Amino acid sequence: MAYLPTGREGGTSLTPSCIVRYEFNPFYNQTAVVALPPSAREEKKQNNSIHIRILVASLFTTFGLAVVSASGFFIWRRRNTQEDGENSKEVQLLDLVGGRIPHKHSRDTVGGENLGESQEFPSIRLDILLAATNRFSDDNKLGEGGFGPVYKGTLADGKEIAVKRLSRASDQGLVELKNEVMLIARLQHRNLVKLLGCCLEKNEKLLVYEFMPNRSLDVFLFDSNLAAQLDWQKRFIIIKGIARGILYLHEDSRLKIIHRDLKTSNILLDHQMNPKISDFGMARLFGEDKNEANTNRVVGTYGYMAPEYAMEGLFSVKSDVFSFGVLLLEIISGKKNNGFHLAERGESLLTFAWKLWSKGEGMRLIHQLLVPTCVASEALKCIHIGLLCVQEDPEDRPTMSSVIVMLATDTITLPRPAEPAFSVGRAVAPPLELTSSQGLISINMLTISNLSPR
Repeated sequence: MAYLPTGREGGTSLTPSCIVRYEFNPFYNQTAVVALPPSAREEKKQNNSIHIRILVASLFTTFGLAVVSASGFFIWRRRNTQEDGENSKEVQLLDLVGGRIPHKHSRDTVGGENLGESQEFPSIRLDILLAATNRFSDDNKLGEGGFGPVYKGTLADGKEIAVKRLSRASDQGLVELKNEVMLIARLQHRNLVKLLGCCLEKNEKLLVYEFMPNRSLDVFLFDSNLAAQLDWQKRFIIIKGIARGILYLHEDSRLKIIHRDLKTSNILLDHQMNPKISDFGMARLFGEDKNEANTNRVVGTYGYMAPEYAMEGLFSVKSDVFSFGVLLLEIISGKKNNGFHLAERGESLLTFAWKLWSKGEGMRLIHQLLVPTCVASEALKCIHIGLLCVQEDPEDRPTMSSVIVMLATDTITLPRPAEPAFSVGRAVAPPLELTSSQGLISINMLTISNLSPR
């Protein structure tokens, strides 16, 4: 009754449990109103109450479903908008490679050589790569690096490809992907891996390369069964091929590029065992008048890093020269610089090689499998060049153009290399177990430390 309007000739109040109306004039047929017995009125009242409760519950349920559906729609819409925005940003970044990237290529166009405007950098559809890799099945997985997994694929025309897929959990992201694309898409050299294109669809980030059937150099060097397939002649060809590839990056290409992550796993081998440098995600582009740079973010692999880069963040073309020197000594010895100290009492491969060479025993560094096919003069020259490349002072290291000349001729007198710096990033060798019979006993029951200089 409190909701009824006042001061009027009539009014109505509607609530979920009650409807009240009043008028001065009759508004219903009085003769049709039949007084119900008390029991009937009570039953009708209960039925009306049940119906109203059902109606209210239905309304609330319908409203709740509508709210949930609307929320789900807006969340889906927002997520798709974000993904579209990310893909749009990625495409914009990759457009910096030079010219608009075409997004529609047929299978025949990808496999062919006549790519028209997209010859420098084609975009490949996701459905083509899904079909080529059998939807990135584990059977086609070639390996996994910092960027993410790599899969083998076969296009419809039979062309084999390698697809590098950015992992969502990868430390390398869009910046490294753009960096690799912008650099390698503009480079053409027989000793650099060829980028065929990329794919940015449905939040996927994929790079497509030519397929290297013999995988990477480390697979052969450090496997006791496969190492025999690399005789001295093949290793010497690989050394010269890597040197030519680095020289192209430093001096002969349109760009001046510091790779910053040269290592055996980033040297791929084609069907004829020719080396091709890969993985330009960490590379840096230099201007013609710039020779050195500094970074607060040191990237790369310990054991291949130049000391000035690992300790101070300074890198230059001489940083890559240092890495090449490590590569050269690993190819000759068949041993890794990382972990070498575990077998040689804290000594790195570099200092071990220098000591042997200084004593005139350089041939002891050469892998035993190479002895039957080895040309002693070439092997010793390579060791000498490797030691020149890993000197501590960058100014003492040769340029890659000088390295090429050294490798090509036997008439040049090479300078004497200085002792290499300590190896950065070595783990501490486990302490030797000492017994009382060795006479090393701590009187005050304290443990005895075996000090090993870094």
